[in-house]
Amino acid sequence: MLNVSLRQLRTFASAARHRSFARAADELHLTAPAVSMQIRDLETAVGLPVFERNGRTMSLTTTGEYLLVYARRVIATMKEAEDTLARLRGLQAGRITVGMVGTAQYFVPRLLARFRVDYPGVEVRLTVGNRDQLDRQLQAREIDLAIMGRPPRDFGVRAEAFAANPLAVIAAGGHPLAGLRDVAPALLDREPFIVRESGSGTRSAMEAWFREARVTPPQIMELSSNETIKQAVMAGLGLTLLSLHTVALECAVGRLAVIDVAGLPLKRAWHVVSIGTMSLSPAAEAFRYFVLERGDRLLDDLFGAAP
Repeated sequence: MLNVSLRQLRTFASAARHRSFARAADELHLTAPAVSMQIRDLETAVGLPVFERNGRTMSLTTTGEYLLVYARRVIATMKEAEDTLARLRGLQAGRITVGMVGTAQYFVPRLLARFRVDYPGVEVRLTVGNRDQLDRQLQAREIDLAIMGRPPRDFGVRAEAFAANPLAVIAAGGHPLAGLRDVAPALLDREPFIVRESGSGTRSAMEAWFREARVTPPQIMELSSNETIKQAVMAGLGLTLLSLHTVALECAVGRLAVIDVAGLPLKRAWHVVSIGTMSLSPAAEAFRYFVLERGDRLLDDLFGAAP
């Protein structure tokens, strides 16, 4: 174990999280063969396999499960050391890892671009996942901050709202309901819905609203990508409930339409989230402050004031 490198542990932790060498390679900006080699060298140093491979699927061995616990501790400790040294250096340089839910990809990159104008020496790494995945990454200290709609409730975090995130029912342009005003929720009972995957904050918000509105429309398809959902809706396969921030362009050109359902849009908020007990590095603290100060204005510039 003395010959195990930090790079090998980081590669192992990423592969364990994704259950895929290819996805770990994408996250770490490596090739899949490079990831495979790192894992092979790690297994040689450990003396036991850490993954079981069955065709296209892979899972952790018992050894891998135990090693992952210690790997995450080592990575978290090294991150704390980096943050402490960053405080001593000041904010001329630094590195932060920001996790975001898929819906936030429509504005977070622009927010980061403006942040780097003020802090060009700060290196920023972005990861994308659903709400459940970001919860796990926060707990494992794999990300410094998360941009998400509904913050975690089952462990201690600091969650600060910075902008509105309205959710509405979306249909293909020209859908019969799109031209109506104040549509009764009951009319949606006969409309097929395309939904996000379990673990998504948008899916949770949709299911909560269905219960509140006492509607049970058929859910004909489950997809993990907002872009794929939009394409399915534009093809006429069904309706969906999405953040208005994801559909601004398609609505502007008439390919999608917002249905004026009574009680909608849902009033949700975007939050910047960090572990409550974790002291942020100067770079991460600067980005948190930047989001709180300028995030609302940026979203207004991009999408207009929230309804």
